[in-house]
Amino acid sequence: MAAQAASSASEGGSPAAAAAAAAAAASAFPATSLYVGDLDVSVQDAQLFDVFAQIGGVVSVRVCRDITTRKSLGYAYVNYNTPADAARALEMLNFTPINGRPIRIMYSNRDPSLRKSGNANIFIKNLDKSIDNKALYDTFCVFGNILSCKVATDASGESKGYGFVQYERDEAAHAAIDKLNGMLMNDKKVYVGPFVRKQERDNSPGNVKFNNVYVKNLAETTTEDDLKEIFGKFGTLTSVVVMRDGDGRSKCFGFVNFESPDDAALAVQDLNGKKFSDKEWYVGRAQKKSEREMELKEKFEKNLQEAADKYQNTNLYLKNLDDTVDDEKLRELFAEYGTITSCKVMRDSNGASRGSGFVAFKSAEEASRALSEMNNKMVGNKPLYVALAQRKEDRKARLQQQFSQMRPVPMAPTVGPRMAMFPPGVPGVGQQLFYGQPPQAFMNPQVGTVILFLMGVGLNIIMLCLASEFSCKLVPFDLFSLILLLSHALLKCALLLPITICFPSDHYKPFFLLHFQG
Repeated sequence: MAAQAASSASEGGSPAAAAAAAAAAASAFPATSLYVGDLDVSVQDAQLFDVFAQIGGVVSVRVCRDITTRKSLGYAYVNYNTPADAARALEMLNFTPINGRPIRIMYSNRDPSLRKSGNANIFIKNLDKSIDNKALYDTFCVFGNILSCKVATDASGESKGYGFVQYERDEAAHAAIDKLNGMLMNDKKVYVGPFVRKQERDNSPGNVKFNNVYVKNLAETTTEDDLKEIFGKFGTLTSVVVMRDGDGRSKCFGFVNFESPDDAALAVQDLNGKKFSDKEWYVGRAQKKSEREMELKEKFEKNLQEAADKYQNTNLYLKNLDDTVDDEKLRELFAEYGTITSCKVMRDSNGASRGSGFVAFKSAEEASRALSEMNNKMVGNKPLYVALAQRKEDRKARLQQQFSQMRPVPMAPTVGPRMAMFPPGVPGVGQQLFYGQPPQAFMNPQVGTVILFLMGVGLNIIMLCLASEFSCKLVPFDLFSLILLLSHALLKCALLLPITICFPSDHYKPFFLLHFQG
């Protein structure tokens, strides 16, 4: 049976051990919340409540449903009052049939990062069709606390012959792999290994299908017939070519195309690194230029990141260096603070100093001490600037973040009604002004400007008419001047009074001064 394989690997667990494991899980996850999976679509909240309420005080039960059809999604959440009740329900009700289908219970983990990380997760294949979730759990629980255990099934509920077990700790997963891989479960030899995501499996070099093989570091005397003889042992060849220049000399690389991808993979595995005519061949999958460039870029970035991690907080960036400072003098300046692993002054193509450089120490403590002592210190005729060296991408991201913090945050417009602003004594004071409703006694500024202009023109015309009439009637000059001044004053008073009421704003004061002064 399935449990016999585990018994041969380790001693079986007891209910006390299971309770202890549940308590351990409770310390790491929400101890009162349980996830209930593999539910039959006919299970209702009330039915689930009745089952779990037999164990202890249930706070809430929720069967998750489709937001549109309201059909059960096949899982639910049950919340207890105390961690002890939740642990007891996990021990007693796990794999209990409800409506003819065994349920699967585990602690609810709101943070999906652990579940999606794949840590301590193992994959089991070649399982007998009779092995279900409970049999798989009983087989693997002896190695440690299990967070999740599931046998993959089809739409009819029949096992697909593989499953997954995720442990709380990596040590338990490694122990299960070491003890159970290759063991017999129900007279079938099973494979137990680390879980690998589908995307990683598809992108792994071993799973890429190819027919065309690239061979380099060939001897100049190697011909197509030689390649056919060597590669023909692995399968049927469709084409073989050795690349040559315009004079017919070999470029020392070529291509071999197989009919079967499996034959091509076998040739790469067997011939790569072997010596022919004192030349060590490189044999691999033929790649497009874009694929090679991407692979080299990823390799370069990986090496760059590893170097940055290795020298993190130990590499110092210097600027504002005096022109007289060279590598040796720079090393002398910083030697007293610790062991220097590298030291360099940056120079242009002509060999002139750029005024910047780098100093790397063996430890972060030494670099920190040098930073605090040497920053702003006068070296030659210049104050030296010292800071921790950063990658260009990190420095750019930091500057962008600082810039975004400096930008003013736009204020959200108020959505409430605004109050109209009126001068004292004008009708409409205290009344609300809503959007789209102009205030009382308010005139469009453009219309007001036109009216004032017309008033000024009319005043000038009236002055001219009065002057003409008085001059025609031969009125004495002194009397004419007096009448003209009085008329001017009366007209100003008559015009300014309504204008002051209609246009209380200071916006029109320059206009008034222009037309009515003097």
